[in-house]
Order: sequence, then C-alpha cells, then structure tokens
Amino acid sequence: MARLAETVARIGAQPGPVTLTLGRTALLIIDMQRDFLEPGGFGESLGNDVGLLAPAIAPCAAVLEAFRAHGLLVLHTREGHRPDLADAPPAKIDRGPPGARIGDPGPMGRILVRGEPGHAIIDALAPIAGEPVIDKPGKGAFYQTDLDLILRNRGIDTLLVCGVTTEVCVHTTVREANDRGYRAVVVGDACASYFPEFHQVALRMVAAQGGERGGIFGWVTDSASVLAALAAGGAAALRTQVA
Repeated sequence: MARLAETVARIGAQPGPVTLTLGRTALLIIDMQRDFLEPGGFGESLGNDVGLLAPAIAPCAAVLEAFRAHGLLVLHTREGHRPDLADAPPAKIDRGPPGARIGDPGPMGRILVRGEPGHAIIDALAPIAGEPVIDKPGKGAFYQTDLDLILRNRGIDTLLVCGVTTEVCVHTTVREANDRGYRAVVVGDACASYFPEFHQVALRMVAAQGGERGGIFGWVTDSASVLAALAAGGAAALRTQVA
C-alpha cells in the first residue's frame, strides 16, 4: 500500500487528462441516500422520477470497489438534520410542500432527519468500517462539517466526486473544494439528476474554460477511465515492489 500511495496515475478527462498521486486522492460519494434514490423518499415526494438517478449506482459502486481494493480513502456524505431540526433553517423547511417538508413523517420515517431509514445510504453503496461519513446540514459537503479537517489530516489534495444530484449537492461541493484549494474530478456517469439536461450542463460547467490543467472548477471523467487508471497504478506499484 505504501508503494501505491506514492504512485502517479493519469486519468482521461475533460478538458484534458488529469495526473494525480493516488495516496493524495480520495473518493467522495455525495448523498446516495434512500430519501433521494428510492421510491417513497423525499425526492419522489417532490414529484421527481427517482428512476433517473438509478443509472449512477453501478458506476459509483465500481469505482468504490476499486478504491477499496487499493486501500485508498473513501468518504460518504449524507444530507440531513438533527431530530429537533435546530440546524435546519426555517427558509429551507418552508420551501417544501405541506406534508412533505423536512421533518415531516414519510414512508421512510421523518424526511431528511438523521437516524431515520430514509436518511441512510443505499445498501449497494453502504459505508464500511474505516470510511468516514460526513453528515451535512446543507448542500455542500464542506459547510458546517469536518470534511476539510479530515482531508488535510490525510494529506489529500484531489477529490474524485460521485453522487447526486449533479447540479445541486455535487456541484456545490465541487465549488467549495475549488475555493479551498482542492482539485476536483467529477465522475460523470457516477452522478445523476432528476433533470437530465441539468446533469449535462452541470458537467459542462465544471470543465469549461480550461485546458490541460483543468476546467474552471476541475475535470470531468467517467468510471471506465478511473478504473483503467487505478489498474495501471496498481500494476506500476507492483512492478516497483518486485524490483
């Protein structure tokens, strides 16, 4: 693992390939929660087709499995609030329709409340021991959380970002990461939106106005490119160990 941590990998991406050190790279999986992805959850209660998020699950799971196999850092986020809603701004609660607001009872328990069934990450991507879970009260993963502290303590400078929804929590987190000096690489097919056109435009925004050193907010890649880069990095580390 020590050799792999020092390994440099090159990932095909837009607007150009990104070179990263594996030991300084973390996988950040945004809000793959039952309330957003499963029927009966908060997302569906707002009139959304949750089936539009399903295609992101398998690519996300493939990247997650590869990161685990290589012993690289994986972090998960969950959007939700304290049971007493003390951390939920009234303006955020009031935006929901009556009966489907944050804190209201739903088929999966109280909507977007920590500890309720709907707040949990879906089984296919459930965290395992040693993977930090960031509970966030807002859209961005850095807002009012200890994510930045965890990343800096681990020497992380690059984030591979997956999750939902592309134009809201993923995009907000990428913008926050950019402002804090991190490099962000969005794994496009491991993200999704209830509005496919928003997904496409959000990805274009990340990679826009850039070149070999990245777009205005970072890079956009796909799961196949990530898996290929990790496989090549693992092979290079093995050759170094044998030598």
